[in-house]
Amino acid sequence: MARILDAIDSPEDLRKLEREDLYLLAREIREEIVSVCSQTGGHLAPNLGVVELTLALHYVLDTPRDKLIWDVGHQAYAHKLITGRRREFKTLRQHGGISGFPRRKESIYDPFGTGHSGTSISAAVGIAEARDLHGEDFKVVAVIGDGGLTAGMAFEALNCAGEQGRDLIVVLNDNEMSISRSVGAISTYLNRIMTGQRINRFREDLKSFLQEIPGIGKSVFKFVKQAEESLKGLMVPGILFEELGFKYFGPLQGHHLEHLVETFRNIRKLQGPILVHIVTKKGKGYQPAEENPALFHGVGRFQKKTGRIHNNPSPPMYTEVFGKTLVELAEEDERIVAITAAMPLGTGLVEFSRRFPERFYDIGIAEQHGVTFAAGLALEGMRPVTAIYSTFLQRAYDQIIHDVCLQRIPVVFAMDRGGIVGEDGPTHHGLFDLSFLRHIPHMVLMSPKDENELRRMLLTSIRYEDGPIAFRYPRGRGYGVPLGAGIEPLEIGRGEILSEGSDALILAIGSTVYPSLKAAEILKGEGIGVTLVNSRFVVPLDGELIESQVKRHGVLITVEENVAAGGFGSAVLEFLHENGCPPPKVHCLGIPAIFVEHGSQDVLREKYSLDPKGIAGEVRKLLKNGKGEA
Repeated sequence: MARILDAIDSPEDLRKLEREDLYLLAREIREEIVSVCSQTGGHLAPNLGVVELTLALHYVLDTPRDKLIWDVGHQAYAHKLITGRRREFKTLRQHGGISGFPRRKESIYDPFGTGHSGTSISAAVGIAEARDLHGEDFKVVAVIGDGGLTAGMAFEALNCAGEQGRDLIVVLNDNEMSISRSVGAISTYLNRIMTGQRINRFREDLKSFLQEIPGIGKSVFKFVKQAEESLKGLMVPGILFEELGFKYFGPLQGHHLEHLVETFRNIRKLQGPILVHIVTKKGKGYQPAEENPALFHGVGRFQKKTGRIHNNPSPPMYTEVFGKTLVELAEEDERIVAITAAMPLGTGLVEFSRRFPERFYDIGIAEQHGVTFAAGLALEGMRPVTAIYSTFLQRAYDQIIHDVCLQRIPVVFAMDRGGIVGEDGPTHHGLFDLSFLRHIPHMVLMSPKDENELRRMLLTSIRYEDGPIAFRYPRGRGYGVPLGAGIEPLEIGRGEILSEGSDALILAIGSTVYPSLKAAEILKGEGIGVTLVNSRFVVPLDGELIESQVKRHGVLITVEENVAAGGFGSAVLEFLHENGCPPPKVHCLGIPAIFVEHGSQDVLREKYSLDPKGIAGEVRKLLKNGKGEA
């Protein structure tokens, strides 16, 4: 039997369906999402939770003329399936395939690219403003989750939208926080009525009538409004949004398609800022994801029938090593506190939160607040470890400079997902942190070559009290090196020599050290001797070691999994210039000034010559014929 989904190439095809067919289509979409994600991995649970919402929006809206903006984009898979990307969906998150997030260059149905939380409402307000300036007439809808609404930027946008009063719809997809519970069929029925034009026109007419009664009209209106708001405050959670200038409707059951369609049809006829509160279930329709939505929020490959995740027996994840080590150190040091921005699982802090709940802080999607909050804790003698993905720490750049580094406050920054992240693509690669942190005064910056060195850097960071200190580590697994019972701190600003040879010098940092070591072994087999330095520190550099080795070699290559512009290699060249050390033949190997596409880490590292073969090839180029002649 042919699937309805196979005949949907655009929302226009969707709008030709009878409403009862939408339920069958929703089931087919869920099956497709589960099937593909079981092979590619992806953000499964949040996407399963918004299938009906997606269908209802596209069924009612005139997309792409009407603009539909997804916050973060964790929930855009159903959207992609019905907007012309059904045939390519099996390439989801694969190199050369479609992105796991909305991308403007991918489809006219993606009016704004997303990947970080809290941006959708701001973008929608800007689009609505431009629409009105151009005298155009289309709807602008932003869909944001309850988690995304913890971002301060989202409330800044709500405040702006309410003040401007533009025609705008914000859909709050509530799937975790339970801002308020749906009260069943009566709640849904009342909201369907309240979104109708008749009741809204009646409310406006009553408002005008009361205000025009001579002598007492304004007083009566004020009393009626106060009574209405008091009742509303007791019965619905929308008073905050209405105070911000929005008409509030909800909460609505987010999986009842007919009610959603009717609600959005009524709301589409209204004017001004509107917020629609939808209650959905993460993982809806796939039992393993419903039972463990956190695990299936962002998941790797899994067995479709059972939900069992494919895990090869291999070394521990860097994130896991970080979390366990922090617990180990916190048992000995009561000053240690841990901070995360809505990512306790992703940053490896779940066990810490269980063991030391009074010393654990999940501050929501509020990285700016988290950094300054950490500064306050440190000023009063605590040792805050702020664990934030590299890509998300970008959001707190001003706070790092103004609130931490300028005041030389000893905050520890643990930057997970530094370097090439993989299938999540350009919004998630951590390829800028070495560049945007190394030039800030008072900052110490380092990166471990393996999981044992990560442990040493964490201890070094906690013991360092002369200012802020940061270390970045990659996504993925370590190398299986022995961790040992004890942890030895590192001497600040000291690297180590891992191999010696007279033909070329490689200065590597972090995740590029082991690939560089393998490259040195490849070259050794070709008769090329390489000195490899595990630099460890970007700030301060081990100047003494670098200078001594540069004088012994005619060829130098720096290697980093970071943009080359302003990164580790740039720091080395600046040091050589400032200290009058004539640079040899040099190449700074890193990421060019581009936004790196999505794909597996192995594929991308090979593409940008950051694998052993690529690094060896770059050394050969510098050596010309492989004999060291300049």
